[in-house]
Amino acid sequence: MRASWHSPSGTLPDSRLLASVAEFTHHRDIDALDHSLVLSLAELVKVSSVTLCKRGESVQFPVDSVVVCSRDAAGAFVIEAVDPSGEGDPVDTIVRAMEKLEAISEVTPAGLNRLVIPIQREQAATGALMLESDEAMDDVRGLVEGFARIYGNYIALLNESERDKLTGLYNRRSFDRRLQRMLKHRRQRARALAEGKEDRRLVREEGANIFLAILDIDHFKRINDTYGHVYGDEVILMLAQQMRSNFRQSDVLFRFGGEEFVMLLAAHDERTAYTALDRFRQYIASHTFPQVGHVTVSIGYARITESDYPEIVLDRADKALYFAKQNGRDSVHGYETLAESGDLAPVALGSIDLF
Repeated sequence: MRASWHSPSGTLPDSRLLASVAEFTHHRDIDALDHSLVLSLAELVKVSSVTLCKRGESVQFPVDSVVVCSRDAAGAFVIEAVDPSGEGDPVDTIVRAMEKLEAISEVTPAGLNRLVIPIQREQAATGALMLESDEAMDDVRGLVEGFARIYGNYIALLNESERDKLTGLYNRRSFDRRLQRMLKHRRQRARALAEGKEDRRLVREEGANIFLAILDIDHFKRINDTYGHVYGDEVILMLAQQMRSNFRQSDVLFRFGGEEFVMLLAAHDERTAYTALDRFRQYIASHTFPQVGHVTVSIGYARITESDYPEIVLDRADKALYFAKQNGRDSVHGYETLAESGDLAPVALGSIDLF
């Protein structure tokens, strides 16, 4: 059944509603879009709070991020991003709405009316909107469902713009946001572990550190010159497919352009990261590409922490990659190891030594 909504007089939606839709859909930045959505609903509907939840990627963290719009003591709207808890009220209700793809209306333990509307795309929930109010919200359910559909469609377009057209991997413009999301997930895991809510074995398996790796196809220009760009594109496409098959779902894969790829992967330590990357290098070297035959790759990588600027770590990994290129190609090198051995000198940036 198609949902619809009307102004109090029963006429078509008023200019304020249309202005709200226009306001939140003009954003191209996803964080700004999220903030605008919850603020628009808070201004249109008499509520105590509006919460936007994004679906998580694991059973341990079914809700990945939360943006809340509520009123402060002076009655002004305040928007904040908060880290979701792993279970309990209201997470259980949100997860249930996403799993069933159904709206849920209930009364909270504090006596507030709660309405949870799943945000879905192609028969799967990508998140949910949760509103809490002193008053019943049956008359605004259609409006909220409409906003959820508009948001779901629009966010899908933005996500598509973050994908490389040839390979389907993430592109360069999405790198910073994906990195921050991965670091945030690390913080959640560390906090849950400290509170005894996380299995230490799972943390060890997934890895406590994040490494950034840059992969480059060796002699790619020669491949294009010898076999043509069609076969060159085929090599890039097949390499991207092999990356998806060989790395974990929690690892984030990018194509930065041309024959250059970037990976964000979790690992226990540098040796573990090296083992995973070198295993992939060996796999590619043994793989046969149509018409082209055998192809090799060079990889440079560096550890990344929350205090690092993405550009700095990219530069570190790029220097390790350059070392691999200058020393025979078809190899994997870590920046920290090269710096410690003296093969690469620390790079000074102002008064800071970068290792």
